[in-house]
Amino acid sequence: MDTENAAAGRPGADVDPAAEERAAEVTEPGEAPAAAREVFGDRFDAAVRYTELLATAGVQRGLIGPREVPRLWDRHVLNCAVLAELLPSGITLCDVGSGAGLPGIPVALVRPDVSVTLLEPLLRRTTFLEEVVRELGLDNVTVLRGRAEEMVGKLAVDVVTARAVAPLERLAGWGMPLLRPHGQMLALKGDSAEQELADSRAGLAKLGAVECNVIAVGEGTLETSTRVVQVKAGESPGGVKAATRRAKAARAGRNASVRNGERGRGGRRPRRAG
Repeated sequence: MDTENAAAGRPGADVDPAAEERAAEVTEPGEAPAAAREVFGDRFDAAVRYTELLATAGVQRGLIGPREVPRLWDRHVLNCAVLAELLPSGITLCDVGSGAGLPGIPVALVRPDVSVTLLEPLLRRTTFLEEVVRELGLDNVTVLRGRAEEMVGKLAVDVVTARAVAPLERLAGWGMPLLRPHGQMLALKGDSAEQELADSRAGLAKLGAVECNVIAVGEGTLETSTRVVQVKAGESPGGVKAATRRAKAARAGRNASVRNGERGRGGRRPRRAG
């Protein structure tokens, strides 16, 4: 049984009581820095509202830690928004493991020409994302519940983004199969970027990467620039077969759990007629 779906039927089930209690301590993200107006332009008010939602509902539902509230602008929202510098115009983008919408929502605010899919497996997070997208009026954003390996063959994009999801090589195993030919994966990695890339180059090459770099974005705009690992794919992004196998194995495991649960509730399985 999907316990998260079941819980969603109860009032307040998507709110973590402990997180809600902690959220009472700090719920104000503070005044937006001057850089926010420069980065978001005419979407500045929407960016302010998104940051407020992170500081309130995001904390209450356990998507953002209360201690992060005072630094939401610098460490999270602006840190993600400057990723838009690397995006060509009119592309499609999938934010894998989007969580609270970082970096996907800040990017979508800065770049209304980019079609963004927020891919997230957990119901309480997709519920939050859908509420945010609706409130901010983001018609260039789609929220999709699922895991990356389950989307292979169903979703193909020009760019995959991710932040704080997994080590680089594992992340590439999820993200590269979703890329169109000559697409790219952009992973926000902070101070670990160079080391993760050095440790992952061989694995990335097996996944169809033809060029890998660490790029700093937001220089001259942010006090601390954002470090991004850029992985460019060739004509045939790899990892598709492996991702498909993982998806099949995951489905088989879930089906087995359901069958075992049915046997546990109803005793022995019914005998077939004849």
